[in-house]
Amino acid sequence: MTDTPARTESAPERVPAYAARLNPPQQQAVLTTEGPVLMLAGAGTGKTAALTARLAHLVAMRLAWPSEILCVTFTNKAAREMRHRVGQHIGDAVEGMPWLGTFHSVCAKMLRRHAELVGLESNYTIIDTDDQLRLLKQLITQNDLDEKRWPARQLAGLIDGWKNRGLNPADLSAVDSEAYGNGRGQQFYTLYQERLKSLNACDFGDLMLHMLNIFRQNREILEQYQRRFKYILVDEYQDTNAVQYLWLRLLAQDRKNICVVGDDDQSIYSWRGAEVANILRFEKDFPGAAVIKLEQNYRSTPHILGAASGLIRENTTRHDKTLWTEANGGEKVKIIGVWDGPEEARRVGEAIERLEGQGADLNQVAILVRAQYQTREFEDRFIQIGINYRIVGGFRFYERAEIRDALAYLRVIAQPQDDLAFERIYNQPKRGLGAKTLEKMHHHARRVGLPLAAASLQLADSDELPARAANTIAALLRDFLKWREMADALSPAELLRSVLDDTGYNAMLEAEKTAEAKGRIENLSELARAMEEYETLGDFLEHVALVMDNDASPDDEKITIMTMHAAKGLEFDNVFLPGWEEGVFPSQRALDEGGLASLEEERRLAYVAITRARRHCTILHAANRRIYGQWTSSIPSRFIEELPAEHVDAETTLAGGRSLWQANWSENEDPFAHVARDRPDRSGARGPGWQRALSSGYETKPARVQEPRRSAASFAAKPRADIAVGARVFHDKFGYGVVTDQEGNKLEIDFEQAGLKRVIDSFVTVAG
Repeated sequence: MTDTPARTESAPERVPAYAARLNPPQQQAVLTTEGPVLMLAGAGTGKTAALTARLAHLVAMRLAWPSEILCVTFTNKAAREMRHRVGQHIGDAVEGMPWLGTFHSVCAKMLRRHAELVGLESNYTIIDTDDQLRLLKQLITQNDLDEKRWPARQLAGLIDGWKNRGLNPADLSAVDSEAYGNGRGQQFYTLYQERLKSLNACDFGDLMLHMLNIFRQNREILEQYQRRFKYILVDEYQDTNAVQYLWLRLLAQDRKNICVVGDDDQSIYSWRGAEVANILRFEKDFPGAAVIKLEQNYRSTPHILGAASGLIRENTTRHDKTLWTEANGGEKVKIIGVWDGPEEARRVGEAIERLEGQGADLNQVAILVRAQYQTREFEDRFIQIGINYRIVGGFRFYERAEIRDALAYLRVIAQPQDDLAFERIYNQPKRGLGAKTLEKMHHHARRVGLPLAAASLQLADSDELPARAANTIAALLRDFLKWREMADALSPAELLRSVLDDTGYNAMLEAEKTAEAKGRIENLSELARAMEEYETLGDFLEHVALVMDNDASPDDEKITIMTMHAAKGLEFDNVFLPGWEEGVFPSQRALDEGGLASLEEERRLAYVAITRARRHCTILHAANRRIYGQWTSSIPSRFIEELPAEHVDAETTLAGGRSLWQANWSENEDPFAHVARDRPDRSGARGPGWQRALSSGYETKPARVQEPRRSAASFAAKPRADIAVGARVFHDKFGYGVVTDQEGNKLEIDFEQAGLKRVIDSFVTVAG
């Protein structure tokens, strides 16, 4: 195909069939083919329809061969959907589009052709996260750094961030290098990259960074791709990071036929490296760019759009646009104030039961939370009242790895015979106990008929294990004995906190210094908070067992519980948004780390959350919430105040029109001073303000019942009848020897080669 002259917009009578059903701005985005185009597509405005129609138009009008179009997305799902939709317009021609895919898949294809320029071969391997961590741990050990103090996961996160910013090891600043190993960040980044090359491998971050380096250092290769791609299309441009931005800008500099689609108001992934500034400066990068705004919404009611638009206008760094719809009617966004978290879950449950009674599809009901730990109270409530639910983008609360670990410790404390629980945590956090140690523990437990913990205690008191492993196991079993004694004096929540501190589990997560680790710490704090509602450890473990055993059929209708971040791109008829209080949403952690920029991103997240709703949106906030085990008086999120009054319906729950906030304190009173006075103390006594919460349905619980406990040391093992002092025996490790002393099933043996050793009788055979 030869180059085609620049194409102007088609006349209305010449609008092709695939664009005829689009609204005027969408048609403009399809037909404006030449030069840079910025398609600002608000939530629910049909940006995918416009983008796929544009892609089909370029091929149908023979402006480019399918192989001359670069179209990049962020997910494989988005790429598949786009390929399917384009195929509906142009048929089999879509099969000739090799450059329609994710950023990483496109770069992987390019890199196969030019791998030698970055020291790789074309058959290079792409390693996954587990391989990356294993490689980094090796480098940390080999270079005399304490991996517990400087975890491999922390280094992996830093390296990923540097690659997202387009930085090679030589590009790191002193500040970047100081972030790891007391100034050794650059050294380990360099060692890591060298090790990858020696393995003919790269990680996902390398796919883009290597291609960016190749383009920068090899002008002829860059020009080759600039000539190849006559048109470039980019989906979700607001989510691009620095390396993606730099890569795209290089490719588009020649022809400048680049169309980017996105919405700066939905840029919510800065923690992944996304930079909202990329879409905000597009017109500066490409002067004369056509800016086309898609503002007609096909999803939500006028009140939902009005509330979301009014909120997002509070952000200062954004393109001005306002969503509108031709739809009429609809309810206002409902704002509900409740007393505390349990009442919040109860009110949502009651609302969902009403919807179900009215015939609503539970698959069209969603609860969107700011942080994963918020799901726990809703899960418990829905199990109690029989509402089916699914967790999207993660595990159910009690199925998360850190929660399972914590529960395993508690199960062994409550029941020493729980082998499955002990096996899960005997080396978690890492204690240097490997697979061979576990195999010996299992072997001995089977031979003597004891639980794994009790058998391990016996092994630790012998020479069957290396001294280090034996000492580690003995120390762990001593801790379990200590925790069992503490369990009679401490509440279940206090016991858990002690276990997490004593084992170093919290310290392990804190040392990682990653967003994932912080979320896991929050989940463990929520677990402790949940345990405060139970009098005994046994009561709580029974509750968890019942919750985890309750699972609906895959075909049953289920409400969806997920984070706001995971909900982007989805829509539901009915959306509930709990936890809209300062410190929860906007997140205090985000504000502390990012200041005003983070506040604006939190507001964008609120905008995304509201616009997931098609028909009904309900926002809830609590006057009191238990955070990190402490009752805290909460104030409504600033985002609630920013919602336009004409689009919201704020519910007051107390007589006389007073809100919960007004009831909590007088005009001249410190709003936080009442918390200790009103909340119950350890004895259950309540302050004078507690009567205000009676309508929330609090119930007193019976006094704790102490349960009999058995320690691992209480298990007795019978000695073998066929072995006595003076018997000649054989041991697989130590060889032949003579029994010199016997105490129960423990033997002292003088081995011919190994000398005097203490062993368990199940590990020897009579030599005859």
